[in-house]
Amino acid sequence: MSTVWKTKWGARKVRQEPPTLEEALIAAEAMTEDPTAKVQIAAQLMGAPIEEVKALAAKQAAQSRGRSTLVAGRTRAVVVEYKRPRTIRPAASLSRR
Repeated sequence: MSTVWKTKWGARKVRQEPPTLEEALIAAEAMTEDPTAKVQIAAQLMGAPIEEVKALAAKQAAQSRGRSTLVAGRTRAVVVEYKRPRTIRPAASLSRR
């Protein structure tokens, strides 16, 4: 899914991906330690049946073996940085050094 934004520099395409069940489970892990509560939270976040989320949670638990989980399918990170605009100091302040 992508949308096009019209800016003063021209048209910009923005890709929007809906969240996955894996991402919902990771979000639920941050909220609670209880495995059944994690499944219920993830199911409510995604609007998916609890049985489907339970199966996916069991599959993820078997794969991770206690390690921290990563989002499957994401091959690169997106980083947004803010750079302050350059400011020009008056010439009088430069001569006082």
